[in-house]
Amino acid sequence: MAPTIAIIGGGPCGLTLARLLECNDIDYVVYERNISENSLPGQGGSLDIHGTTGQEALKRGGLSAEFEKLARRDATVAQVADKTGKHLVKFGEGRDAPEIDRAQLRKLLLDSIPSHKIQWEKTVKQVERDAKGNVVIHFADGTNATGFWLVVGADGAWSKVRHLLTPENPQYSGKSYIEGKISPDNPYYDQVKARVGHGSMLAFGSRKHLAVQQMSDASYRIYLGVTVDENAFAPGNPNVDLAADNGALARQFFLSHPGYFADWDDELKGIIVNSEGGFRYWPLYHRAPDTLSWEHAPQVTLIGDAAHVSTPFVGEGVNCAMYDSLVLVEKILEFETGDGLDRAVAEYEKDMFKRGRDLIERSMGSAELLFAEDAPNGLVQIIQGSSE
Repeated sequence: MAPTIAIIGGGPCGLTLARLLECNDIDYVVYERNISENSLPGQGGSLDIHGTTGQEALKRGGLSAEFEKLARRDATVAQVADKTGKHLVKFGEGRDAPEIDRAQLRKLLLDSIPSHKIQWEKTVKQVERDAKGNVVIHFADGTNATGFWLVVGADGAWSKVRHLLTPENPQYSGKSYIEGKISPDNPYYDQVKARVGHGSMLAFGSRKHLAVQQMSDASYRIYLGVTVDENAFAPGNPNVDLAADNGALARQFFLSHPGYFADWDDELKGIIVNSEGGFRYWPLYHRAPDTLSWEHAPQVTLIGDAAHVSTPFVGEGVNCAMYDSLVLVEKILEFETGDGLDRAVAEYEKDMFKRGRDLIERSMGSAELLFAEDAPNGLVQIIQGSSE
């Protein structure tokens, strides 16, 4: 007999749902496309986990103590500068939003779930309804699974589940990040550490920005925030190859071409010059907020980015996703009799639609602020106003 609930996707969102179901003795299975826990990709920087959302979900899952062992509560401070390198303001002191590496959070959740509840190397090829209306999951290995009371798409922005509920797909936001790294043995490391410390730094100017953030291993992730066409730095693009063996040419491109960082402060440019290897191109997508709704359908729902992917400019994506998982389980427990599961999902979706729209709209507003021609003036005014 199939488990009650199938979770497609083993990221922080899907694993939070799995942990909460585990704590409430509700049967489930997680389908994850990676080969094993040890083969998880190294992508993802540091996440700030908020007290009333992400931390609350971990608390309900009995994981607060383990989280605190990893949480970096001294890493909440962000320094703000302009492109001349002038320090303008800092914010975030004492916020109940400690940092944790995405990989650490995922492992924390994985370790809290019985290993037999996760099926690895299960890439989803298609999800459809059969002639009887039951949801069937087809995998790339030729197998399929069905018979679940509920299939939850926790499979990110390009969800294979979403089409069962809505034809809407994410839109390119017009903004992208280009990600690099500075390791502790880098000759420029001490300069970066003196500037950024244990938290992060954001430097802005001319509709772009440079973000630098410390990770748990003391290395720094750097992000070049730019306004470009969707495929500007995708493989085969006409600009520059970002691959590791072309890193030097990529750095030269960003520091010499008009419209990027050629006229920035030498110390800030030094962070880009001394970054290591190649870069990762990260085009940023979001759901149009006015399309975030659908007519409830039985046996299927979405959580996290699969439902309401947004740009990362308010730092709440993973928190909203984890909170989705918490609300869904709360509704399942509240309406557990009769046709309760169907009603529970419908109630969860009504709650999630409001929360997701709010996240997307605030992140869109933040993008306008952070990529403005006169940035960071607007951000500085908000920070100074909130401290008065």
